[in-house]
Amino acid sequence: MSESGTRLYTDLEIDLLIDEISEAALEAIEQAAGEAAKAAVLSMVEREAAMLREMQHWRTEAENNALAIQTARQAGRKNILLAALIGILGGLAVGVGIQNLRP
Repeated sequence: MSESGTRLYTDLEIDLLIDEISEAALEAIEQAAGEAAKAAVLSMVEREAAMLREMQHWRTEAENNALAIQTARQAGRKNILLAALIGILGGLAVGVGIQNLRP
């Protein structure tokens, strides 16, 4: 100890302290790099999940639209058949009515 009460370190002790501090700093840097890599991977996974949710939304939308189109086509076919049937029956009724008017 010096006269002022502070401890004086030898060059060897200073070198050992520097080595310990350097080693601790390198471990902290490696740990921070690992955490940064984890954060980057999690960020990529979150983006992928968001894209998959968006794709699922559009797939569901497309399936719903396809179902609506199919339903509209079926309704259109029914309407065409009904119109044809009404036209045929109407024509028969008119024909029968004309036949009954003749003497």
